[in-house]
Parts: sequence; structure tokens; C-alpha cells
Amino acid sequence: MAVHDDHRKRMKQKFRENGLDALHDHEALELLLFYAIPRVDVNPVAHRLMERFGSLHRVLEAPVEELAQVEGIGENSALLLQLCSQLARRCEIDRSEHSLRQKPLTSTALIGAFMAPRFRGLRDEAVLLACVDNRGIVLDCQEIARGTVNETGAPVRKIVELAIRFNASGAILAHNHPNGLALPSREDIATTRRIQAGLEAVGVRLIDHIIVADDDFVSLRDSGIVN
Repeated sequence: MAVHDDHRKRMKQKFRENGLDALHDHEALELLLFYAIPRVDVNPVAHRLMERFGSLHRVLEAPVEELAQVEGIGENSALLLQLCSQLARRCEIDRSEHSLRQKPLTSTALIGAFMAPRFRGLRDEAVLLACVDNRGIVLDCQEIARGTVNETGAPVRKIVELAIRFNASGAILAHNHPNGLALPSREDIATTRRIQAGLEAVGVRLIDHIIVADDDFVSLRDSGIVN
């Protein structure tokens, strides 16, 4: 036990003095696991996690059920690992909202910077809607459906109702392809046009629809699909 305690002290000191950049990925996992698994050598557990999932971000984004299949990982450890990923996502969203608060979303780059972080780490497809005023300032942004933009029907009625509720002049739609490319399918395009028509009927402009995949996104306005 004393050996493990000394090792943990050295790891913590290394992190305290030099930060996370001084640690290898498996060491970062090991340091994290100190707080879920006391009095045990968690170095082999960290290595098993890396071997099972292949990279640090895949470990942190793995489902609790899959994490718990790794020897040495219990429910507390699995929840802690997933919590880290979700906290990182929330921090990114908070950072983007803070930096873009009261800033008009008038360009593709700004729209991407605002919307893309909301999909970071999501394993499921989701559809988000941002309502904006006539200057492009965000009035509200929320998830309106889980599933592809087509499977959910990307409910036109719900989108229109939200736009009316917030007295929006414009709307920005976004959805993700978590296991694919940021390219619109034929169904994505058809659904986008139905949504655009529904919004236009109540005097709201569909400003853009972006598709996000990993760190990439594609604007359907830039692609000529939204006009």
C-alpha cells in the first residue's frame, strides 16, 4: 500500500507542477482513477482502457455499460469517466456562449463556432434550433429532437412554434452525423426545404442549416441548398 501511496503522490505532484501536458494519456487516466478507486494500483486499469478503446477521447466518450466491461472498472469509475467528457462539452458550450453573447451570428464561421460545440461527444444524432432576432443575436437555442433530421421528422410544427414563441426573425438549424461525414443526404436536403417553407409561411427566415461531424461542419447555405 505504501508503494501505491508513494506513486500516487508522485503522479499528483507531477500534475500539480507541470500540468496535464506532462502526462501521457494513460497517466492522465490513471490520475483520474485515483479518485474513484482507492488503495489499488490503477496503472494496469488505465492501460486496459486505452487498449480497449484506442484513444483517450474514446475512453471518455464510451458508454457506461462498455466501460464497466473493462476489468477493474466499476460503476463509480465509469460514471466519473463519462462525467469528464460531459463536463468538457458543457465547458465548450459555456465558452462559446460567453464569447458570442450579444454577438450577431452573421457568418458561417460564427454559426459553426456557436453550434458545433453542442454536439461534441454526442453518440446519438440530435437536432438543434437557434432562434435569432433581426440582428442575428441568439434569443434561444435548444435541442428539438434526437435522431436524424429525417427520422425525427425534424418537426416543422415545433420549429415554427418555437420561432413564433421567441418572436424570432430568423432560425438556424443544426444536426450531427456522429459516425459519418458532414455531408447532407438527399433526405437532409428535402427536410431542410420543408422546414424553410414552414418558417417562411410565418415570416421567419431560415438563415442556415449546418451538419456537424467530429471537428468538421458543412453549411447548407454555403452549399446553395438554403437560400
